[in-house]
Amino acid sequence: MNIQEMISNDKVQMGGIEKNFFLIGLLSAFDNRFQASADKFFEEISWKQFFAIICINLCKEPPTNNELAEIMGSSHQNVKQILLKLEKKGFVAFGRDEKDKRKERIYLTEKTMEFCNSHDEGSSRIMGKMFEGIPKEDLDCTIRTIMTMEQNLSSL
Repeated sequence: MNIQEMISNDKVQMGGIEKNFFLIGLLSAFDNRFQASADKFFEEISWKQFFAIICINLCKEPPTNNELAEIMGSSHQNVKQILLKLEKKGFVAFGRDEKDKRKERIYLTEKTMEFCNSHDEGSSRIMGKMFEGIPKEDLDCTIRTIMTMEQNLSSL
């Protein structure tokens, strides 16, 4: 039985699981599979470490650990461990904020830029393959759904 057949009713056929619970399970399983594949692809760093790099790169200015934890949706302690591993491998550096010396900011290194450039083509190919056959409207709907779920989760 394929996934389309499983979700054709209000209850998923496998054990009568409600669609919302099924979706959470599906997202969790996908996350595990995606992380394992990305870990193999990047070799030198883990997917979570690369995700931290992506999030740092999205920031207008080098973020603090707390700012990065908020963006990543993770605890300050988990993000600090990821960053310490990245620092040890030469991908990030820490420096004091110019305006507020109490704050420590996270900087991407030249090694990170070289790493990203060397993996850009392969990443684009994999992402293209992963999203192959998915109409823009479905992708937009999925993004809206997950963003709404995220907003609802943050209000708990």
